Amino acid sequence: MRRPGSRVRWCVVASVFLLAFITIVDRVCISAAKQSMARELGITDLQFGWVFGAFTIGYAIFMVPSGWLADRYGPRVFLAAIVCAWSAFTMLTGLMQALVPLFLVRLLFGLAEAGAYPTASRALYNWMPASERGMALGLLNTGSRVGAAVGLAIATFIILSLGWRAAFFLLGAAGVSWAAFWLWWYRDDPARKPGVSEEELRHIRTGRSEAQTSGAPAERWTRIVFSRRGGLLLYQYFANNFTFFLVYSWFLPYLQQHFRLGAAQAGLFAGVPLYCGALGTWSGGVVVDRLYRRGLAARSRTLPGACGFTIAAASIVAAAHAPAVGLFVAAFGLAIFGVDFTVSPSWTVCSDLGQQNTGAVSGAMNMMGSVGSFAASITFPYLLQLTGRIQPYCYLAALFSVLAALSWMRLSSAGTAQP
Repeated sequence: MRRPGSRVRWCVVASVFLLAFITIVDRVCISAAKQSMARELGITDLQFGWVFGAFTIGYAIFMVPSGWLADRYGPRVFLAAIVCAWSAFTMLTGLMQALVPLFLVRLLFGLAEAGAYPTASRALYNWMPASERGMALGLLNTGSRVGAAVGLAIATFIILSLGWRAAFFLLGAAGVSWAAFWLWWYRDDPARKPGVSEEELRHIRTGRSEAQTSGAPAERWTRIVFSRRGGLLLYQYFANNFTFFLVYSWFLPYLQQHFRLGAAQAGLFAGVPLYCGALGTWSGGVVVDRLYRRGLAARSRTLPGACGFTIAAASIVAAAHAPAVGLFVAAFGLAIFGVDFTVSPSWTVCSDLGQQNTGAVSGAMNMMGSVGSFAASITFPYLLQLTGRIQPYCYLAALFSVLAALSWMRLSSAGTAQP
């Protein structure tokens, strides 16, 4: 018997929040382990740039196929399978003895992790009404930021205590545990989940057409992705990740080398931008939903996007000229707040436009984001080696952010809100 006034949908949000936390801890552990791994395996900084980049290559390759598979077969089984797969590759990372096998394992890790966010987004599309989708997707990405911030500190502690190999073994085991829970607890259709009240089921379906609730095909995802609005949406996510991925890759090593910080102190400083990002993703989701409930459907997506990139552009230029580590971290943290303020509207637009094809559309957007991540992982060390300064990278990231802010303004006229 269904309970009145149930809130099972928010338990789904909590589950994918935890997934995002684990996902990103798995991803950033290699940044915390970089110095120990490079020293033991004899890997140079430029070679490690390709190790960081290997993940993003795999991530990009399988992003759209994984989103399509999530749409076709449902998030329950598919998400459990890919979490087990990338957890296995996480543990394999702890067994590496040379550069080439490490590159290949990180490539496979990226292939497996590619489906995480498109599939989780499809799960939230199934369970959340349009009026709450911004907050839900914001919390999904908040989990990743908190996971990275806490994960850098946790990974650093484990590495200092047990060694870098043990860190990868423990994180892989955590992922397998989450997958087992998800397969047992989650259901693709809210109507099939015990404990969901009729009242909550009606609320979940609020604003959806009969075609959407009956499962009839929505607009083809390829038409959305290759349209004008699709191109603008994809570009702005490239710009987002070009700035943000530095935190997942080179930020901690840069703090250690440039400001002469110890591993523990650098780990604490490296977490600051990620906490700023967590605040950005959460507050962006709040703003999206509040504007939407006030009848400003299109602006609820486009206004936060344009504002976030404007903040990011100004802040990263300030970071480029910060004379001390505290000022540098604060300015870069504000830049990450800005780009992460755009995350909730980005993923919400994917759900608005994709509907039953949310997985494929969000996969295409996230694929372009991974291209930005790969570009950052390679561009940063090369520019730093070429010039000896961080300014060229910061100026390039600021330029991309300005163009992304303009892209959100163009999206406003292209039409984005079709919940």
